[in-house]
Amino acid sequence: MKRCFLLGCTFLFSCLTFSQTNLINKNRVESTIDSTHTGNIVLIQKFYIKAPLEDVWNVFTTKKGWESVFVPLAEVDFKIGGSIRSSYDKNATIGDSSTIVNNIINFVPKKVITLQAELSPHFPEFMKKDAQDFYNIIYFDEINASNTEVTSYGIGYKNTRKYKELLHFFIKGNEAGYLNLIKYLETGEKVKF
Repeated sequence: MKRCFLLGCTFLFSCLTFSQTNLINKNRVESTIDSTHTGNIVLIQKFYIKAPLEDVWNVFTTKKGWESVFVPLAEVDFKIGGSIRSSYDKNATIGDSSTIVNNIINFVPKKVITLQAELSPHFPEFMKKDAQDFYNIIYFDEINASNTEVTSYGIGYKNTRKYKELLHFFIKGNEAGYLNLIKYLETGEKVKF
């Protein structure tokens, strides 16, 4: 299914590609840093999953989905103006200092979700002045009734040494989450946090 990307398809010579290697899901997630935009870089992550679009969408939009693959603790208020609040600490309480907040800016059902991160005190100081710039745009494409492609665009990162170093951390974390999602929907196995 063809789609027009908000950010365009500009993958030029300056792109660097990193792939997560996993014994079960080798090379299932492709991560690219696109630095073709002056002053900014875009983290593009794409994967194919042997699961219906509806199942993939439900993981991204429900408490059960988030807690099955991404984090041990989540609250999801999936609506425009809502949020996904989560924690990697299973003993935490949503709303405490470990809570990660992603605000839902907009979505088109089973097509696209736009999230904006709220930076907590745990984020590096250099990111805080750019807080209003960080978005994650996630596209969902139904390949056929039992296969889906997901493409995530992390935007707002600056083309500096500090951001490039930080992206390696985000790449590893996001790839691990996406591999968990693939494993969950293809085998039914939830992550043990």
